[in-house]
Order: sequence, then C-alpha cells, then structure tokens
Amino acid sequence: MPRGYSRERTSVQNLHYHFVWCPKYRKPVLTDEVADRLEQLIEEKADELDLDILQLAIQPDHVHLFITGDPKLAPNKIIQQVKGYTSRNLRDEFDFGLPSLWTRSYFVSSAGEVSSQTIQEYIEAQTGQ
Repeated sequence: MPRGYSRERTSVQNLHYHFVWCPKYRKPVLTDEVADRLEQLIEEKADELDLDILQLAIQPDHVHLFITGDPKLAPNKIIQQVKGYTSRNLRDEFDFGLPSLWTRSYFVSSAGEVSSQTIQEYIEAQTGQ
C-alpha cells in the first residue's frame, strides 16, 4: 500500500484536514502557559479521536491544526470536538474575560497527495475522453 494511506476492512484512505480557528474577538490570549496547555489538550483529543497531528501551530490570536482524518468522522465533528474540549478545559483553568473562548467560525480545507488536475486527468483517461 502506498505510504501515508491507512486501510480498514472495506476502505483505503488518505485524508488530511487543515483547520484554522481563533479566540473570540481575535484576542491574543494563546500565549505562554495557555498555549502549552492548549497543545496538550489538542493532543489528548486527537488521541481520543484516533487522529494523527501532522502539524500544530498556536499563534497568540489563532490556531492552525493539520491532521490526518478518519472517513467516519466529518470535519465539522472533528473541529466541534476539539474546540469544545479545549474551551471547556481552558476556561476552567484560566480567566480570559471573554464570553466564550472560541468564535463559532472556523476554516477547514482538505489536502491530499494528488492535485485536482491529476484526478481530473485520471478520470478522463478512465472514461476515454
């Protein structure tokens, strides 16, 4: 099996998701011990959901999370779990003076090993076009 692909009984997949989200009002509260604790919490939740973190970058006012995904978990469920778990724990441990830690919005993009053009060319070759 090609490198980077995971296999289950009835499927083979290679899903990567890039998430970006930020604190309410884009306040720069993700620094020092808050950033360290946030990293621990994200790693805990990723382990629980059986996701592999490819890269995590915590900036003072936003977070980038690049993970491998499971096709049984929709991207909106992944981010819902991560944001909910981290918000609940961080708000118990730190006082941010915010009505909620995270905004309701987020960015997600999928990534893979093959470009869109390569896929289109493959489909065209298979259909004889």
